[in-house]
Amino acid sequence: MAAWTSIHRYARISPRKARLVTGLISDRPADEALDLLKFTRKRASVFVDKVLRAAMADADEQEADVRSLYVHEARVDEGPTIKRFRPKDRGRAHPIMKRTSHIVVTVGEGPRQ
Repeated sequence: MAAWTSIHRYARISPRKARLVTGLISDRPADEALDLLKFTRKRASVFVDKVLRAAMADADEQEADVRSLYVHEARVDEGPTIKRFRPKDRGRAHPIMKRTSHIVVTVGEGPRQ
């Protein structure tokens, strides 16, 4: 059974926030996952939606049955952290960590065993 993977690397959203959305769609039919992402009111749902659509398009290119696709894996890995500093009173500086994510979505035909 074939599987198709798409990755969005260096997405400018923290992994903790993106994992809330990927947890919703794993092990679901791809059509149902798209509907769920459309009505999820989280910023990460836009990123995950694009990656899922890309994986489905890859499967369609290989002539897979798009209606029978399932989300086999949806995970978020931590990317590099961009470090910035915010000036504070009396000459101090507070660090600001701008976190990035690598969003990985794998789809395959039929539910995962």
